[in-house]
Formats: sequence, C-alpha cells, structure tokens
Amino acid sequence: MATENCDAVNMDPDMDLLSDEELEREAEGFKEQGNAFYVKKDYAEAFNYYTKAIDMCPKNASYYGNRAATLMMLCRYREALEDSQQAVRLDNTFMKGHLREGKCHLSLGNAMAASRCLQRVLELEPDNSQAQQELKNAESILEYERMAEIGFEKRDFRMVVFCMDRALESATACHRFKILKAECLALLGRYPEAQSVASDILRMDSTNADALYVRGLCLYYEDCIDKAVQFFVQALRMAPDHEKARLACRNAKALKAKKEEGNKAFKEGNFDAAYELYSEALTIDPNNIKTNAKLYCNRATVGSKLKKLEQAIEDCTKAIKLDETYIKAYLRRAQCYMDTEQYEEAVRDYEKVYQTEKTKEHKHLLKNAQLELKKSKRKDYYKVLGVDKNATEDEIKKAYRKRALLHHPDRHSSASPEVQKEEEKKFKEVGEAFSVLSDPKKKSRYDSGQDLEDDGMNMGDFDANNIFKAFFGGPGGFSFEASGPGNFFFQFG
Repeated sequence: MATENCDAVNMDPDMDLLSDEELEREAEGFKEQGNAFYVKKDYAEAFNYYTKAIDMCPKNASYYGNRAATLMMLCRYREALEDSQQAVRLDNTFMKGHLREGKCHLSLGNAMAASRCLQRVLELEPDNSQAQQELKNAESILEYERMAEIGFEKRDFRMVVFCMDRALESATACHRFKILKAECLALLGRYPEAQSVASDILRMDSTNADALYVRGLCLYYEDCIDKAVQFFVQALRMAPDHEKARLACRNAKALKAKKEEGNKAFKEGNFDAAYELYSEALTIDPNNIKTNAKLYCNRATVGSKLKKLEQAIEDCTKAIKLDETYIKAYLRRAQCYMDTEQYEEAVRDYEKVYQTEKTKEHKHLLKNAQLELKKSKRKDYYKVLGVDKNATEDEIKKAYRKRALLHHPDRHSSASPEVQKEEEKKFKEVGEAFSVLSDPKKKSRYDSGQDLEDDGMNMGDFDANNIFKAFFGGPGGFSFEASGPGNFFFQFG
C-alpha cells in the first residue's frame, strides 16, 4: 500500500488535538472530495482538496500521486513530476507513481529518464500496457532526436521540423523541442509560425533565453535589425553563455554597419566603393534572406550605374529568388532589360509588378515596355541605315547614300543569283528605311510605334529605284557601267 502514518505539519492549532487516526480520516475525506472533483474534470478544485489531504498526511504516497495526476491534467508537468518523485520516494513500490513520473518526463522531452521510470513500472507489473506503450513512445522520441540532430547538421531544416512535430506528439510540454522547431521555421523563412511558438513559451516563461533568441532571430531575418539586437541582448542577459544569441547579435550589428556604409558610398556617388561594400555585406550571413535580397538589389542599382547591366540583371534575379514578393527587384531588373533591349523579359517583369501593385506609374512602365517590344518586332530602319536613333537629317542622308551604293543591284549584276537576290533585298530595305526616316511625318509615327501600314502607308508598294533616282538626280545623274566582267565604275552627271 502507498500509505504511511500521518505526521501533520503546518496545520491549524486545533488540528494538533486530533489523533493520527482522526487526521488520517480527515485526509481521506479530502482525498475523496478531490476524487469527486477529478471525475467531474474540475481539476483546480481537485488539486485544492488533494493539497489539503497532503497537508494533513504529508507522508502518504497516494495523495502525491493523485495530485500529480491532477497537475498533469492541468498541463503543469514540472510540478506533477515533483509530486510523482515524492510519491515514489515515500513508496518505491508505488507503481502509479513511477508511471506518472515516466509520463511527466516524457511530456517534458526527457526520454531517457522516462525509459528508466517505465522500466521500473514493468518490473513491478510486467503486463502493464500503458508502460509498454509509453516506452515505445520514449524510444520513438530518442530516434526523432537523433534524426533531427543529423538534419540540423545537414541544414535540412524541413526534416528537423518534421521530427520535432512527431516528437511533440508525445513530448507535448518540451520547450527544447519547440525551440528547435521554431529556430528551424525561422531558418526556413516561416517567421509567423516561428514567432508564434516562441511567444507561447515566453508567455509561460518570460526569461527563457532560447525563446528570446528565436524571437530576435525572426526579427533579424525580417530585416528589423535594431529590434532583433534588443532580443539578442536580452537573451544574453538571461544566459551569458548563449553562443547562438552572441553570434546572431554580432552578425546583426556587422550587417547593419556594412549595409549603411554601402548606402553612404552610393549617396556620395562612390559607386565602385558601394559595389564592394554591398558585396562584403552579402558574405556576412547567407541565412538572412530578406536583408540579402535587399543587398543584391542595392548592388544591382550600383551595377546599372557602372554599366554592368548583365551583372545587375543577375543580382536582381538572385534577389527575387530570395524574396519573390520584392517589387523593387522586379522594377530594377525590368529597367535593365529595357536598357539591354530585352523587351519581352521587361514586359514580363512589368506585368508581374502591375498585377501586384496596380498604380498609374506601373501601368505607364508596362505600356512603354509593350510599345518598345512592338517596335522591336518591326524592321529597325535606324539599324538598316546604320545610324543612331537620334541621327540628324544630314546623317540619315549620308547613311542612305553609302548603303544604297553598296547594295545597288547593278553593282552585283555579275554575282551569283543568290547574292543578287540578297543584295536586291537589302537595297529595297535601305530605300524603305530612307523613305520613312527622311519624311518627318512618317518618322514621327514610326518613332511612336505606330504601324505605318495602318496609316495608309503601304511599304510593300514603293519602288526603291525611284527613291534612288530621286536622291541622286534624274537621268544621267548616276549610273553603274561595266568595264569588264565583274568590274564597275560610277558615273555621275
């Protein structure tokens, strides 16, 4: 039996007049009342009556066992563990005491200690099915811990979260498992979930250094560096040897300082220095996804200033890979695509931006990119003549003269049929380009992206020879004459 003689302590003075037998009766009465409340699931009242029973008979193991069961139902496992341990100290053969101690250890994540208690239960009662099942649960927890440790070393944070979720099915009150899960959620970028877990622990224990560290880690990874540092400092006050909090605090301060140095250099127009500083900042903490996304975008901005457009595009792509919602990176990459005449890619990025934020500015940028894409699919008359888009009227005329003479069919009359056909095509394109770019009205419409054929200008019906004759003068103005097979000379009137 898990009972002992009563030895009342801290009792009302009137109780000193009661005999041991009367005290035991009183204690049993309180225990029965506690049992009644326990059956009704009024665990708070049950706890009060079991406590009264213990106060009357503090050496009765079953009273501690009953109160431990009540505390377990109230999820107060640490207190329940103390009562269970006191129960088995009073009576080492108290099977329920050992079983409850094992369950408390299991709920708190102490699988090895739980296994020892459950083995003791099976020594006292070999066929106890609860102990057999809980022993299996303890073995499972030990295996999940082992897998989680390997997963963390391999940076397989999803595996760690999976293992901790499985372990927490039995170890429901284990702060250590919850903290490890929260840390990995933060490392996976699942900040709200990580914050929620850490906050739940801090509500129960505001001095928990691990939970403070995880709260700081979430803020740090969300680019709230100043607030993050406050939590890391608080964690270090609670646990001065907390190495993870110390490292995170150091990284946070270094990252902030290097980023600010880069920003200062950029504002001062020192782009080479800014580029190097942002590059250095990117090496500080590869895990800080949000801050690194901003750093890549900042470096892309500097890269575009330094005319490193392909590198800028690559940096924007890295930023977007880290943070798919980063509108600024899409805008920067789209502009770089425009600058490198990759209009389809620019349109795609501007469409993404406009779908996310339907502002007038974004609509204008999208329309402009679509216009440039449309224009790029037409013949580039400037390219045909080999002139810049800002070429003057004289430059256009000179370019036409040079290209028209170069591709005139008469000049290639002795060439192969294939070459003659290709040169005739080029000659026609040169004439077409000149007919548009030398006419202010047509040029204006062409530059604005309008389809010239839609405006009644059928470019397929004009005669390049007529343009050539008009440019070089009428009959006798210019001709090619053969002086021998394959040889020509120019004759001007």
